[in-house]
This record gives sequence, C-alpha cells and structure tokens, in this order.
Amino acid sequence: MTPKRKQKLFVILGLVSLTAIAVGLTLYALRSNINLFFSPVQIAQGDAPMERQIRAGGMVKEGSVSRDPESLDVEFTVTDYVDDLNVYYSGILPDLFREGQGVVVVGELQADGRLYADKVLARHDENYMPPEVAQALEEAGYSPADFQAKAAEVGKRLEQEGTPKASDY
Repeated sequence: MTPKRKQKLFVILGLVSLTAIAVGLTLYALRSNINLFFSPVQIAQGDAPMERQIRAGGMVKEGSVSRDPESLDVEFTVTDYVDDLNVYYSGILPDLFREGQGVVVVGELQADGRLYADKVLARHDENYMPPEVAQALEEAGYSPADFQAKAAEVGKRLEQEGTPKASDY
C-alpha cells in the first residue's frame, strides 16, 4: 500500500468514525424526548418503563372519575376493556373529557402502578378514537367500532342524566 493510499484510508476511516460518533450522540440526546405509546394491557404486562414519560390511552371507565372538591386533582381509570390503568392528574381537564370517551394521557408511570399525568388529551366526537388506542384494542382482539358505538351510547346516556362535564367545574 502506498503512502498516499494509506493517507486516504485514514481520512475515510476518520470521517466514518466522526459520523458514527455524531449519530450516536444525537440518538442518545433524543432518547429522553421520545414518548412511546402503551396500552393498559402492555403496562400491566410490565412493558412500560417506570418513571419515564410515556403516552397511554384507552377509554375512560364509567364511574371511575373522582374529583377532589377542594383542588383540581382528578383520579380516573383508563381501560382497554382488558386491563385498567389508574391515572392521577392535577389540573384543568379538557372540556371534552368524560366517561366512556377515548383519551390519551402523557405522564410518568410510578412504582405504585398509577400514571401521574402531565397532559390529558380528549376529542369531542364520540366516534373518534385515538389511532394508538384503536390499534391497541385490535391487538387485544377487540373491534374499535364496537367501542365507538359504546362511547356514543355512554355519551348520550350521560347527557340525558345531566351528568356534569369537566367544563362545568
């Protein structure tokens, strides 16, 4: 190998090494910003990381919403109709939040099994189901269409009963 070829080889190896280091550092920095979605079944199986920000979703279980009358603290259960996930949230819920509705919560799963949410996301249309929730239900062997119909039924019943919405508080 001639000295000129050796020099070119070292330059190419150096550039490849620097590129690999740059990509590795970038991926390491982005690792903490990734919010992966988990269904209650996956969380119950232990697939979700503890004390790291994740997204979880499902339907708000009927009769599970519990509000603290002296603060903005709310506890509710998110279900995929296989397993349940208890969620604790302190703050103002979206106006469209209600029982039987599909939601996605962003927060940290703690050792006590509850998810301490930073954000609660809900949509207004009772036919809407977050794509992640629909996929998780399908993987669990359930049809999202069945739950959309059930959510619409629950919504109509709650409206007839005059059950207060989050915006009423």
